[in-house]
Amino acid sequence: MNSQEKHLREQICHIGRLMHQFQYIDAASGNISARLDEERILTTPSGLAKGFMSPEELIIVNLEGEKLPPHTTMNAHLKPTSELPMHLEVYKKRADVGGVVHAHPPTAVALTIAGISLQRCLIPEAIIDLGLVPTTPYATPASVENREAIAHLIEEHDVIMLAYHGSLTVASDVWTAYLRLESLEHTAKIIAQVHQLGGGKDLPPHQIHKLLEIRRAKGLWRKGDEERFARFCGC
Repeated sequence: MNSQEKHLREQICHIGRLMHQFQYIDAASGNISARLDEERILTTPSGLAKGFMSPEELIIVNLEGEKLPPHTTMNAHLKPTSELPMHLEVYKKRADVGGVVHAHPPTAVALTIAGISLQRCLIPEAIIDLGLVPTTPYATPASVENREAIAHLIEEHDVIMLAYHGSLTVASDVWTAYLRLESLEHTAKIIAQVHQLGGGKDLPPHQIHKLLEIRRAKGLWRKGDEERFARFCGC
């Protein structure tokens, strides 16, 4: 095992602990993966509580989802996460993605159930770092439907909500993908409170334009952003 793989194994376990600590997941839910190289993905196993994993329990798969050696005594009997097809769809569509995090952030999921959109220009940091976050139609968890639900969105978004189910955050590395999960749930909590207080107005277009220039400068601009921000935020 080289130093890169050792680091990723430890980092994924650390992220799992944080996800459990901050209640973005419960029991054995959620899953995390990271790209080892062009052909191999390091992923969490199915059926384990992600807040209590050990590095040796993580599994290496190829882009077809086949489990690869070397196996350890702690993962020989384990299977990859049941949401692996969704992760692999991301890696196949996005060569720039090095990490994927799927979680069940309570407030963000609640907004999808309540029909409250995350495609709003309310919070400056969210406009810059997350963009406009779409919600997929409902799809059965751990199914081909789930993979297909994100397939047409993942090329243009780093953050996606899965209706009634959870979130998908991606980035060039798995740590940044996790941080996007934190930002997503923080944003969702603010939006939920805004609705409880009677609603709020989007930022004015001239202020949104300034934020979009920062988004561009940070290299976060995605295909379709211009059309989306014009459609949903009037700018």
